[in-house]
Amino acid sequence: MFQFDSFTDRRPFGAVQKGTAVTLTAQADGAVTQATLVIMPDEHCDQTQSLPMTKSPNGYTVTFTPPNDGLWFYHFELQSDNGRERFGAVGGGIGGLGQLYPENVDVVNYQMTVVTAFDPVPAWYQNARFYHIFVDRFNNGNADGHVNAPKENSFLYGRKTDRPMYIRGNDGEIIRWDFYGGNLTGIQQKLPLLAARGINALYLSPIFQARSNHRYDTGDYFAIDEVLGSLHDFKQFLAAAHQLGMHVILDGVFNHVGADSRYFNAVNEYSDVGAANSLDSPYASWFSFKRFPDDYNSWWGVKDLPAINKDNQDFHDFIAAKKGSVISYWTDLGVDGWRLDVADELMDDFIRQIRSTLDQFPERVLIGEVWEDASNKQAYGKRRQYFEGGELNAVMNYPLRSMLIDLTNGQLNAAGFVRQLMTLKENYPTNAFAFNFNNIGSHDTPRILTMLDGDRRKLQFIVSLFYWLPGVPCLYYGDEAGLTGGKDPDNRAFYPWGHEDQAVLDIYQIALQTRIDQPALAAGAAFFPFTFEDSFGFVRQNDTQTLVVLANPTGSPQVLQDPHAELVPKSLRALLPVGTMVPAGGVIWQQI
Repeated sequence: MFQFDSFTDRRPFGAVQKGTAVTLTAQADGAVTQATLVIMPDEHCDQTQSLPMTKSPNGYTVTFTPPNDGLWFYHFELQSDNGRERFGAVGGGIGGLGQLYPENVDVVNYQMTVVTAFDPVPAWYQNARFYHIFVDRFNNGNADGHVNAPKENSFLYGRKTDRPMYIRGNDGEIIRWDFYGGNLTGIQQKLPLLAARGINALYLSPIFQARSNHRYDTGDYFAIDEVLGSLHDFKQFLAAAHQLGMHVILDGVFNHVGADSRYFNAVNEYSDVGAANSLDSPYASWFSFKRFPDDYNSWWGVKDLPAINKDNQDFHDFIAAKKGSVISYWTDLGVDGWRLDVADELMDDFIRQIRSTLDQFPERVLIGEVWEDASNKQAYGKRRQYFEGGELNAVMNYPLRSMLIDLTNGQLNAAGFVRQLMTLKENYPTNAFAFNFNNIGSHDTPRILTMLDGDRRKLQFIVSLFYWLPGVPCLYYGDEAGLTGGKDPDNRAFYPWGHEDQAVLDIYQIALQTRIDQPALAAGAAFFPFTFEDSFGFVRQNDTQTLVVLANPTGSPQVLQDPHAELVPKSLRALLPVGTMVPAGGVIWQQI
C-alpha cells in the first residue's frame, strides 16, 4: 500500500517560488520496498530527475528544490511485492489522493506550479465587489430617452422590454445591429443605487468606437463610441464613480479589430488609409492577407473581425508603449484596470508589456479572459505563463462557474466540488486564487437563472456560495433583477427598471450584504474546506473572525457528523458545529 495526497502531503502547499524546498511525504506499508520521485520541467522530459525517497517509520519522504520557474510534473515509481508500479494523480490531473498505475500504463502526473515572484494585487481590488455592465443594455440617461447618434443600417427597439435579436444575412452574418441606447450618462445616474446595493467596482463592456452593439469590433481605440456619449461624458462618469469610492476597469480588445475600423477600413468608413486600402498603409503589417484585400486572417473566421498578427511589435507598442499608447492614455485618465479579451490569443510577451505599462500607474489591476485552469493553459502549442510573475493578476474564474452550476444541478457531488476547487487552490499562486475574478454569468454565457431552470431555491444556493467562497465576485448586470436568457444575444436584454423581481433581488442582496458584514468572508481570508454526508462546508478566517459555511446541495436535510476535515487546521476542527442540521438545498453560516 502506497498513498500520497497532494493537498496534505506536500509542504509547502500550492504554488511556490523558485528555489523553495518542497517536501513530499507518502504513507506506505512494508509491501513497498523502494520509492522514487520522478519529476520533470514542463515540456522537457529529457531533463527528468529521479530522486530516491528516504524511508521513514510510516512511509517515504523526499525534498525537491525547483531551480526554475514554470510548471513541474511528478509521479512516483515504486518497487513492491507486486513488482514495479507507479503512483500518480487521478485522470485529468486532479490533485489530492492519487492512484496506482501498472508499470506498462502511462501515469498521470501531479502538477507543481513554480513562479519567479508572487504578484501583489491592489488594495482596493482585494475588497472589490464588481458589477459587469453591458453598456448598451443598462440605462439611457437622456431625459427624453433619445438614443445618441444612431448608427447607419441599424435598428432601435420599440420598447425596452423587447427581447434582443440579430438580423442576419444569407450566410449567417449580422447585417443589422440592434441598439437599446444605454449610455455612460445612464450608468452615472445609477451609481448611487449600485453603491447602496454594495457594489464598489464596475467592469464595462467595450466603450470604444465600433459598428456593433457589443463593440468587440473596435473602430478607434482613442474614441468613445458616439452612442454611449462623449469623452466629456466618460470623464464625468469616471469622476462620479471615484467620488463614490468605486473603481472602474475597461475591456481591452487587443487581438482583433473591426473590419470597418480606422486600422483596416474595409468600407472606407475613415479617411485614414487602412490595411484593406493599401499594403503601404501604416497599419498593413498588423494583419495577414491570403489574397489582398478581401481574404485575410480573422478571429475564428469572422470576417468582421480581422485578426492582429500576434507578434507585431508595432501594434504592441501602439497598445502598450509607456507613453502615448492606448493603455497609457486611458489609464492616465483614471481607469483603474483592464480586462483582456481572449487573453489566450495574446502572446505572453505582449501581456507582459501591457502589465509593465500598467504598472507605471499605482494600484491598477490586469485581468484576463481565460476559460480553463489558467495555471496550465496551452494556446497555439505553447504553455502560457499568466501567473509566473509580471503578467495577469487574475483571470475570469469560469472553472468555478462550471463547478457551481454542476453542483447546484446535481451533476457534481460535494466531494468532487471540493476536490476540483482545491486543485485550483493547489495550482494557483496564493493571490491568484484568493483574488480570482469570480462570475456565475457574463455576456458570453446564458443567464444564471436560465441555467437553473428558473429554480429560486437553486439560485439562493449558488448565489450564497458565489459571494462567500474565495475570490472577487463580479455580478453580471440584470442577474440580480431576475433577467433570463439563453446564449448571445438572448443574454443581453435591457435592464428591467421598475420591474425587477424583488424575490431574486433579495437573494442577491442578502448574500452580498452578508459578505460585507462578515470580515471572514473577505476575498483574502483563509479557506479550509471539508465534507460531510453528501454535503460540504468550509471555514473562513481572518485576523478578527472565524466562521463556518455549510452547504447542502441535496434534496433532503443533512446533519454535520463525522466531517472529513483533513484540510482544516487541527486547532479549528474542534470548533466545527457538529450536530448542525442543514436544510435541503440550503447554505448557512455561523461564527465559531
